[in-house]
Amino acid sequence: MKKNELGLVHIYCGDGKGKTTCSVGLTVRASGYGLHVLFMQFLKSGDSSELNVLRTLPGVEVVTGKPIKKFSFQMTEEEKQETRDASAAEIKEAERLVNADHYDLVVFDECLGAIEARLMDEQVIIDFLNNRPDQLEVVLTGRNPSEKLMDIADYVSRIDKVKHPYDKGVPAREGIEY
Repeated sequence: MKKNELGLVHIYCGDGKGKTTCSVGLTVRASGYGLHVLFMQFLKSGDSSELNVLRTLPGVEVVTGKPIKKFSFQMTEEEKQETRDASAAEIKEAERLVNADHYDLVVFDECLGAIEARLMDEQVIIDFLNNRPDQLEVVLTGRNPSEKLMDIADYVSRIDKVKHPYDKGVPAREGIEY
Protein backbone atom coordinates (compact mmCIF):
# COMPACT_ATOMS: atom_id res chain seq x y z
CA MET A 1 0.00 0.00 0.00
CA LYS A 2 1.25 3.43 -0.83
CA LYS A 3 0.89 6.12 1.81
CA ASN A 4 -1.18 8.17 -0.65
CA GLU A 5 -3.86 5.47 -0.47
CA LEU A 6 -4.59 6.33 3.15
CA GLY A 7 -7.33 8.63 4.45
CA LEU A 8 -10.27 6.44 5.50
CA VAL A 9 -12.26 6.43 8.75
CA HIS A 10 -12.80 3.24 10.78
CA ILE A 11 -15.30 2.67 13.58
CA TYR A 12 -14.96 -0.35 15.86
CA CYS A 13 -18.13 -0.46 17.95
CA GLY A 14 -20.51 -2.69 19.89
CA ASP A 15 -20.86 -4.20 23.33
CA GLY A 16 -18.33 -6.98 22.79
CA LYS A 17 -14.74 -7.30 23.98
CA GLY A 18 -12.17 -6.40 21.36
CA LYS A 19 -12.69 -2.85 20.08
CA THR A 20 -9.48 -1.55 21.60
CA THR A 21 -7.76 -4.81 20.69
CA CYS A 22 -8.67 -4.23 17.02
CA SER A 23 -7.30 -0.69 17.13
CA VAL A 24 -4.11 -1.92 18.82
CA GLY A 25 -3.74 -4.59 16.13
CA LEU A 26 -4.06 -1.99 13.39
CA THR A 27 -1.52 0.20 15.21
CA VAL A 28 0.96 -2.70 15.34
CA ARG A 29 0.37 -3.44 11.64
CA ALA A 30 0.83 0.21 10.69
CA SER A 31 4.04 0.48 12.74
CA GLY A 32 5.35 -2.71 11.14
CA TYR A 33 4.79 -1.14 7.73
CA GLY A 34 6.61 2.03 8.74
CA LEU A 35 3.59 4.29 9.21
CA HIS A 36 3.45 6.90 11.95
CA VAL A 37 0.63 6.49 14.48
CA LEU A 38 -0.89 8.70 17.14
CA PHE A 39 -2.80 6.55 19.65
CA MET A 40 -5.02 8.53 22.05
CA GLN A 41 -7.20 7.07 24.79
CA PHE A 42 -10.24 8.62 26.42
CA LEU A 43 -12.05 7.49 29.60
CA LYS A 44 -9.20 5.16 30.49
CA SER A 45 -6.52 5.52 33.14
CA GLY A 46 -3.61 5.35 30.70
CA ASP A 47 -2.10 2.26 32.28
CA SER A 48 -3.67 -0.52 30.21
CA SER A 49 -1.15 -3.24 29.43
CA GLU A 50 -1.32 -2.78 25.66
CA LEU A 51 0.07 0.75 26.04
CA ASN A 52 3.31 -0.70 27.44
CA VAL A 53 3.96 -2.39 24.10
CA LEU A 54 2.65 0.41 21.89
CA ARG A 55 5.05 2.87 23.55
CA THR A 56 7.98 0.70 22.39
CA LEU A 57 6.96 0.51 18.73
CA PRO A 58 8.76 2.65 16.18
CA GLY A 59 6.66 5.50 14.85
CA VAL A 60 3.95 5.20 17.53
CA GLU A 61 3.13 7.99 19.97
CA VAL A 62 0.73 7.25 22.81
CA VAL A 63 -1.18 10.09 24.45
CA THR A 64 -3.45 9.53 27.41
CA GLY A 65 -5.33 12.14 29.36
CA LYS A 66 -5.66 12.35 33.10
CA PRO A 67 -9.28 11.34 33.52
CA ILE A 68 -11.05 10.95 36.80
CA LYS A 69 -10.59 7.30 37.73
CA LYS A 70 -14.30 6.58 38.04
CA PHE A 71 -17.03 5.46 35.70
CA SER A 72 -18.96 8.43 34.30
CA PHE A 73 -22.09 7.54 36.29
CA GLN A 74 -20.04 7.81 39.50
CA MET A 75 -18.64 11.27 38.71
CA THR A 76 -19.77 14.51 40.25
CA GLU A 77 -20.72 17.34 37.89
CA GLU A 78 -17.35 18.96 38.62
CA GLU A 79 -15.51 15.74 37.70
CA LYS A 80 -17.56 15.43 34.52
CA GLN A 81 -16.61 18.95 33.53
CA GLU A 82 -12.95 18.25 34.28
CA THR A 83 -13.17 15.18 32.03
CA ARG A 84 -14.91 17.19 29.27
CA ASP A 85 -12.15 19.79 29.44
CA ALA A 86 -9.44 17.09 29.32
CA SER A 87 -11.11 15.42 26.31
CA ALA A 88 -11.39 18.72 24.44
CA ALA A 89 -7.72 19.44 25.19
CA GLU A 90 -6.72 16.00 23.86
CA ILE A 91 -8.53 16.61 20.57
CA LYS A 92 -6.88 20.05 20.27
CA GLU A 93 -3.54 18.35 20.93
CA ALA A 94 -4.32 15.78 18.21
CA GLU A 95 -5.11 18.61 15.79
CA ARG A 96 -1.84 20.32 16.67
CA LEU A 97 0.16 17.11 16.31
CA VAL A 98 -1.31 16.02 12.97
CA ASN A 99 -0.75 19.50 11.56
CA ALA A 100 2.79 19.89 12.98
CA ASP A 101 4.08 16.36 12.46
CA HIS A 102 3.30 13.77 9.87
CA TYR A 103 1.03 11.03 11.11
CA ASP A 104 -0.52 8.41 8.88
CA LEU A 105 -2.98 6.96 11.42
CA VAL A 106 -4.75 8.42 14.45
CA VAL A 107 -6.61 6.17 16.89
CA PHE A 108 -9.17 7.77 19.22
CA ASP A 109 -9.75 4.85 21.56
CA GLU A 110 -13.03 5.07 23.50
CA CYS A 111 -13.94 8.46 22.06
CA LEU A 112 -17.40 7.07 21.22
CA GLY A 113 -17.85 6.19 24.89
CA ALA A 114 -16.83 9.71 25.87
CA ILE A 115 -19.40 11.11 23.43
CA GLU A 116 -22.12 8.77 24.67
CA ALA A 117 -21.40 9.70 28.31
CA ARG A 118 -21.57 13.39 27.34
CA LEU A 119 -17.93 13.82 28.30
CA MET A 120 -16.95 14.87 24.79
CA ASP A 121 -18.78 16.93 22.21
CA GLU A 122 -19.45 14.82 19.11
CA GLN A 123 -19.12 17.91 16.91
CA VAL A 124 -15.46 18.22 17.97
CA ILE A 125 -14.79 14.77 16.49
CA ILE A 126 -16.83 15.53 13.36
CA ASP A 127 -14.88 18.76 12.87
CA PHE A 128 -11.61 16.86 13.34
CA LEU A 129 -12.66 14.30 10.73
CA ASN A 130 -13.81 16.96 8.27
CA ASN A 131 -10.63 19.06 8.66
CA ARG A 132 -7.97 16.35 8.94
CA PRO A 133 -5.19 16.02 6.36
CA ASP A 134 -6.45 14.10 3.32
CA GLN A 135 -4.14 11.13 3.83
CA LEU A 136 -4.81 10.70 7.57
CA GLU A 137 -6.44 7.39 8.46
CA VAL A 138 -8.58 7.62 11.64
CA VAL A 139 -9.98 4.97 13.99
CA LEU A 140 -12.78 5.64 16.49
CA THR A 141 -13.72 3.03 19.10
CA GLY A 142 -16.57 2.70 21.57
CA ARG A 143 -19.98 1.14 21.99
CA ASN A 144 -22.63 3.23 20.24
CA PRO A 145 -21.64 5.55 17.39
CA SER A 146 -24.24 7.98 16.15
CA GLU A 147 -25.74 7.65 12.68
CA LYS A 148 -23.88 10.85 11.78
CA LEU A 149 -20.50 9.29 12.61
CA MET A 150 -21.39 6.01 10.90
CA ASP A 151 -22.31 7.98 7.75
CA ILE A 152 -18.87 9.64 7.78
CA ALA A 153 -17.02 6.36 8.35
CA ASP A 154 -15.69 4.16 5.56
CA TYR A 155 -15.49 1.06 7.79
CA VAL A 156 -17.93 0.20 10.57
CA SER A 157 -17.16 -3.03 12.38
CA ARG A 158 -19.55 -4.11 15.12
CA ILE A 159 -18.21 -6.39 17.84
CA ASP A 160 -21.13 -7.97 19.65
CA LYS A 161 -21.02 -9.74 22.97
CA VAL A 162 -22.51 -13.21 22.83
CA LYS A 163 -21.08 -14.31 26.18
CA HIS A 164 -18.66 -12.71 28.64
CA PRO A 165 -17.30 -13.88 32.03
CA TYR A 166 -18.23 -10.49 33.54
CA ASP A 167 -21.87 -11.62 33.33
CA LYS A 168 -20.98 -14.33 35.87
CA GLY A 169 -19.20 -11.90 38.17
CA VAL A 170 -15.65 -12.40 36.88
CA PRO A 171 -13.95 -8.98 37.06
CA ALA A 172 -11.68 -7.57 34.34
CA ARG A 173 -8.31 -9.34 34.37
CA GLU A 174 -4.88 -7.78 33.86
CA GLY A 175 -3.31 -8.82 30.58
CA ILE A 176 -6.66 -9.98 29.18
CA GLU A 177 -9.19 -7.17 29.51
CA TYR A 178 -6.67 -4.42 30.25
